[in-house]
Amino acid sequence: MSVWKCPVCGAFMQHRGRCWSCTKGHTFDMARSGYVNLLPANRKHAKNPGDNAVMMRARRKFLDAGHYAPLRNALEQAALRYGRAGGVLLDAGCGEGYYTEGVAKALEQGNMPMQIYGVDISKSAADAASKRCPDGHFAVGSVYHLPVTDHCCDLLMTIFAPYCGEEYRRVLRKNGVMMMVIPGQQHLWGLKEAIYDVPYPNAVRDYALEGFELIQAEYVDSWMKLDTPEDIQNLFQMTPYYYKTGREEHARLEQLQSLSTQISFEVLQYRVVDAGE
Repeated sequence: MSVWKCPVCGAFMQHRGRCWSCTKGHTFDMARSGYVNLLPANRKHAKNPGDNAVMMRARRKFLDAGHYAPLRNALEQAALRYGRAGGVLLDAGCGEGYYTEGVAKALEQGNMPMQIYGVDISKSAADAASKRCPDGHFAVGSVYHLPVTDHCCDLLMTIFAPYCGEEYRRVLRKNGVMMMVIPGQQHLWGLKEAIYDVPYPNAVRDYALEGFELIQAEYVDSWMKLDTPEDIQNLFQMTPYYYKTGREEHARLEQLQSLSTQISFEVLQYRVVDAGE
């Protein structure tokens, strides 16, 4: 049975042919790639919310080149620790599905297959994730109003995505686990040095989250060398720095033929402590 709920009335939804419909008659067509748009027009903050085509294309090329493989590997191992065969995994803010795909494959190979769901506010992201993970279920939606029924998820991933604790607690089962990825203090320091006159570290985040108990904090630190201007630009364009800097900073980076930078991630694993059954 699907975990999708109607974004209009909150009723359960069923899959019928090329659409999803709820018991009250609200119907949502599936795209050719398989995702369904469950984002009501009144919850859009822009005509096409979420990551734009430039950011999506750059991130897909960069990730497919394996530059963030250490993070993907860490998520795969965490999922194998906390997953449950036949259970439900939700990637909240799934992007193009790179990490979703890796975790799904690791669970399958570990004889712990789970039902895979992903939500992203970007249509382009949901479309790409559906193509990358054809056995998963993906929807356009907001993490602040997840189109997902209460207490149905065993695992929830949130990777560089907005945090909405109330929603995450709502959709997780009792003792469900959330895997959250945030950047470490020195993440992409070399890139910042190339852009800014005075680079700044990422802010330190308080691990305490209402309704969650921290199980484990893992640190994934490595060095990455990019040997082509294309790789450098792909990295730049998939980060907020591309949009927060001007022509001068862009020009500096365009002249680089190679770039070495630290990559640093914190993989935080929490157990929900106040969810229902």
